[in-house]
Amino acid sequence: MILKELARTGVRIPEVGLGTAQYRAGPLLLRKGLEKGALFIDTAESYGTDVVVGEAVKGMRDRVFIATKVSPQNFRAADLRKSADSSLLRLGTDTIDLLQLHHPNPEIPIEEPMGALSDLIDQGKVRYVGVSNFSVGQLQDARKALGRYPIVSNQVRYNLIDRTIEKDLLPYCQQSGITVIAYTPLARGVDRVRDCDPNGVLDCLAREIGKSVAQIILNWCLCHDGVVAIPRSNSEEHLLDNVGASDWRLNNEQLALLNTSIQYRHRTRFDTLVRRYLPAGLRNIALQTAKRLPRGLRRRFT
Repeated sequence: MILKELARTGVRIPEVGLGTAQYRAGPLLLRKGLEKGALFIDTAESYGTDVVVGEAVKGMRDRVFIATKVSPQNFRAADLRKSADSSLLRLGTDTIDLLQLHHPNPEIPIEEPMGALSDLIDQGKVRYVGVSNFSVGQLQDARKALGRYPIVSNQVRYNLIDRTIEKDLLPYCQQSGITVIAYTPLARGVDRVRDCDPNGVLDCLAREIGKSVAQIILNWCLCHDGVVAIPRSNSEEHLLDNVGASDWRLNNEQLALLNTSIQYRHRTRFDTLVRRYLPAGLRNIALQTAKRLPRGLRRRFT
């Protein structure tokens, strides 16, 4: 497994980690991923997977980098401290390696959660602070508010067919030495990426270099400086396939072919707001409906 430096901390983490959003498979599958070198697990208090993660890392906690996230409703200082203590208890550990703010909360001044996070670092309960789904402006405000400690990461959606962050956020993070943690690096599944590949380039490359289509999609992400990925899986086959996306690289010609052949999009701010605030029930109905649309229309729902 290739390791990448987390921001400018000197700490190196696996470039392929284990995402646990909507994870249902239990600790043994996560353990297999850890044993294959994916010694980086991302969870969140809203996922309900902290206990499973804690069980998976037993006996090897000192080798595993654990990241978790605080929900926006807990950004008040007292609530954040209580949230962190609860996460520590569920994870069965004394220290959270990376504690992230899950989404911006405009109703609470950023100085309040950042002050609480700074205190948690001072107390040894948290090693590093990150954010998730923050824009450039929000990230700048967060960095200023945290003061003497750095923001080391921004966890955002990034994949071969959703390249919104390339407009400004990715360059900003790269220039500032902030690691991008790419979630949904396989979009909503390989079939959805194939919807955006009218000429079958992915399958041709898979045959040419002897890698799976999923590994090619993930490796495309990993080829970017300062980017690590946290694909999620509930099956051993897919988990091991994801881990196999590391330790090799697409060459420049192959990257150029993907960049010019795959149809991708940049989300507008309106797209982002709709997806964030649309009730889960309606969002699931929309996704199920999209699956039945013709391929050309379906790709607009990636």
